[in-house]
Amino acid sequence: MTDDLSELPVGAFARQDDGDDLAFYAPPRLVTHIDEAAVAALSARYRELLPQGGRVLDLMSSWVSHLPADCAYAEVVGHGMNASELEANPRLGRWFVKDLNRDPFLPLDAGAFDAALCCVGVQYLQRPVEVFAEVRRTLREGAPFIVSFSNRCFPTKAVAVWRALDAAGHATLIELYLARAGFRASSVEMLADGGRSDPLTIVIGHA
Repeated sequence: MTDDLSELPVGAFARQDDGDDLAFYAPPRLVTHIDEAAVAALSARYRELLPQGGRVLDLMSSWVSHLPADCAYAEVVGHGMNASELEANPRLGRWFVKDLNRDPFLPLDAGAFDAALCCVGVQYLQRPVEVFAEVRRTLREGAPFIVSFSNRCFPTKAVAVWRALDAAGHATLIELYLARAGFRASSVEMLADGGRSDPLTIVIGHA
């Protein structure tokens, strides 16, 4: 693994608001960041990609994980920035709060999970390769890491390179993160094109 992203411009991971992230996310936001149609499309794809009875890591989670209601998993472990939101999420068996921009280490065992998710949060990572490498460490061989994104964000907290790119560029950027973190060949799927719902794309890497 290498964290060399020298092909990106200087200041790629700068933000308009570089203040304390835990303070920014301290007020609970019990809202969804994609609309119902996009949520339904994501849940349907999760149903196909996630092994029932498996252990799932939900990175940068909130009060809802968008997992299909009719599927059971051995355990879902959530990471996020707000304890109240994570506590309100009924799918999480356990959870922890951590600012990954300060310290990308995940306090989780190696090879512990059968899948990992990161829903509409990747645009905020300032050390994405280090975080993705930690995710890969926690996954069993061949397990999927499903990174989804839309066109919504808190712009002052999104990194500069994300704000400068369109949707195709976002997918390519995530594929770069995955490759540099040691994931195998990745794939890109558009789940919603934004015509009658929020746009939604997933990028899948395999450990």
